Amino acid sequence: MNLKQIAIIRQDLDLGKGKIASQCGHAFIEAFLKTLKQKPEWINEWINEGQAKIVLKAKNEKELLEYFEKLKKLFPTVLIKDAGHTQTKPGTITCLGVGPVPENEINKFTSKLKLL
Repeated sequence: MNLKQIAIIRQDLDLGKGKIASQCGHAFIEAFLKTLKQKPEWINEWINEGQAKIVLKAKNEKELLEYFEKLKKLFPTVLIKDAGHTQTKPGTITCLGVGPVPENEINKFTSKLKLL
């Protein structure tokens, strides 16, 4: 089984490259920890496969939340809210993280999103 992690970042916030990297990092770590609790058998397999990760983009908060609502029912999924110390207001939803999860299953939901 091929597994991968996904981060989906909002494009309407015009975040800097470093901020995007930071928010995706939060999403990947929190999604990993959630997967470790819910589907620990996926973790070792994903690690042995090379730890695939991709970053996709959502056009705005509405689209990001639509994906969150769909995905959280099926996969370990986390929503990232920024602390607001630099480029956003506190509590701004910036990103969501998923998995690692089976690639063939997650692609059914995310195939329309473009790579960052």
